Amino acid sequence: MEAAGQRVGVFLGGTFAQEPGMTNLVDRAVELAHGVADAGVRTVWFGQASDYDAPQLAALVGRAEPRVHVGTSVVPMYPRHPLLLAAAAKTAQASTAGRFRLGVGLGARTVLEPQFGLAYPPQIQHLREYLTALRPLLDGDDTVFEGETLASRPVGPTAVAGASPAIPVLVAAMGPRALAAAGELADGTIPFLAGPRTLAERIVPAITEAAAAAGRPAPQIVAGVPAVVTDDAAAARDRVSAALGFYDSIPSYRKVIATEGLSHAADLLIAGDEDTVTAGLRRYLDAGATEVMLTHTDLFDTEDRARTWSIAQRL
Repeated sequence: MEAAGQRVGVFLGGTFAQEPGMTNLVDRAVELAHGVADAGVRTVWFGQASDYDAPQLAALVGRAEPRVHVGTSVVPMYPRHPLLLAAAAKTAQASTAGRFRLGVGLGARTVLEPQFGLAYPPQIQHLREYLTALRPLLDGDDTVFEGETLASRPVGPTAVAGASPAIPVLVAAMGPRALAAAGELADGTIPFLAGPRTLAERIVPAITEAAAAAGRPAPQIVAGVPAVVTDDAAAARDRVSAALGFYDSIPSYRKVIATEGLSHAADLLIAGDEDTVTAGLRRYLDAGATEVMLTHTDLFDTEDRARTWSIAQRL
């Protein structure tokens, strides 16, 4: 990965996927990725909702635009079995010649249970068992795993030619027990709506200590930050408030927003000119984030998006 832009990524979520008048989702994602790369950004992340498949889209985009690394932010682990997710991730890694990172998360129980009609298992136990089962599968190891919340019994080989190097696994962890599991069993975390103070005082120390105790390398910490370079910050806040209102209803997000001393998810938006946004993003890097992931830029027009993505050259 080139030095320029390697500390900045762009998140493309459900908003771009539902653009009015779009004729082909994959073509549009590739088009946006070309624009991201032209701006000097070197990573594109795809969220997982109920429409497209994030690992598959990342694989297609990464193959079509070789200048960028790609990843998922994030795929809910439940109810997707580790065997299925590992197969998708290995295919994406082979497709992109080793430029794929797998972001996973527990997901919001209040969303997943009614959506799939299945009871969610004990979350932290399931997280630990899932990560334990997932890692060997990603490495093409056919080891059987027997846990209380899941079992993994491969039938036949799991190795995928070209799925190298080892696929980094990042967990959307923000609570202490989830961070401990991520530090011990994964390669890092992707916190979203966790501000600089929360990162510096809680998230970075917790996952770093857990990784060190497990003898693992320093973790990747990819902070998702709503940000836009614009001449109308007030209008930007109104637009982002509508998109982020969903998170105000989820207990885990309410907790990290309150930890930052804020009341609403939209309070974390960084909006203004290039100097304002650059300074705001640097606070996350100074707090211990190894990368920042610009979110919700797809809510804005082409000019504001391009200005925002070009911030990568300053960081």
